[in-house]
Amino acid sequence: MSTERVMLLIDADNVSMDVVEQAVRLLMNQHGAVHVRRAYCTAESAVKHQADFKRLGIKPMVNLAAGKNSTDIALAVDAVDLVLAERPDVVVIASSDSDFAPLVHRLREKGCVVRGIGQQGKTADETRDVYDDFTVLEHHKSSVAAKTTRARSATGRAAKAGPVTTDVSSAPPPPRAPKKAPAAKKTTARGRAEPAASASLAGPAVPASAAAATGAAAPAVPAVPAKKAAARKRGKAAASADLAATVQTMVQAPEPTIAVEVEAPGAKPHLEADRPATRTGNRGTLQAVLDCLPELPAGKSLALNVAVQRLREAQLLGKNSSSLKLFAQLSGRFELSPAGNPTQVRWRD
Repeated sequence: MSTERVMLLIDADNVSMDVVEQAVRLLMNQHGAVHVRRAYCTAESAVKHQADFKRLGIKPMVNLAAGKNSTDIALAVDAVDLVLAERPDVVVIASSDSDFAPLVHRLREKGCVVRGIGQQGKTADETRDVYDDFTVLEHHKSSVAAKTTRARSATGRAAKAGPVTTDVSSAPPPPRAPKKAPAAKKTTARGRAEPAASASLAGPAVPASAAAATGAAAPAVPAVPAKKAAARKRGKAAASADLAATVQTMVQAPEPTIAVEVEAPGAKPHLEADRPATRTGNRGTLQAVLDCLPELPAGKSLALNVAVQRLREAQLLGKNSSSLKLFAQLSGRFELSPAGNPTQVRWRD
């Protein structure tokens, strides 16, 4: 059983809940226990992830102050108080933010081993170099998809269960339709009553089959005038002609020309400052890196953070670009060690 006291402080506004769950499992496997688990977040985030916090045993620290870096300041103040009161051996900060560098130095001065956990795609090299050990975890969307699938399955089971049957014996009877007024009649000169001529007072029309059975005359279907039928035919013919003309125009239209810019043979190559830092596959960039790091061709190894600082000063590496990708793209001639968390770089003969 581990005798080290481990404290986990989470910047819940910076890393996803999937990364938080991976961080808890990783620390449990490495140390056997995580004694202090706190997540610093807003009130909305605490309500949204309250089920996950309860399941992982994390205490949410709600920050009601509004403003830039207010959550980070709350985490830093609480971290110093906890270190003085609880005396942990290992402090783990789950955040990809590089603003915690002063806090890391202060906790290390108090005798703690400070480790960092960040989310892939959000962590820069400056953040990793501050901690004694830093682990980058990848965010997985499978957990969110699983929750959605479970919700849909529950909805499908409810639909298959069928509608709920209720007792209609006590239900009130449906309202009766009002009786129709009797059709008005008129008396002819002979004294015989005939139906009125008004269609609105005559009631619903009698179908042809019913009229034939009863001997009544079926209503006549009004015929379409000849002029209207001819106008409809002329409109359809005009529409067909317009469609045929449009298709013919599209078929005969010339194909669009795509201009391709080709670099002339023997042209002077662009300088490294004129192109993005990610284009590092050419021989000129490799030679520029070797000129910037002369210890490597001489057979010596160089600290990775020192190499990164030189490359950025020479504008061969962007401010937020990854040095690992840069060395991986340069013809595979650079070797980084150790493999898990590289801190040294050397030139392969």
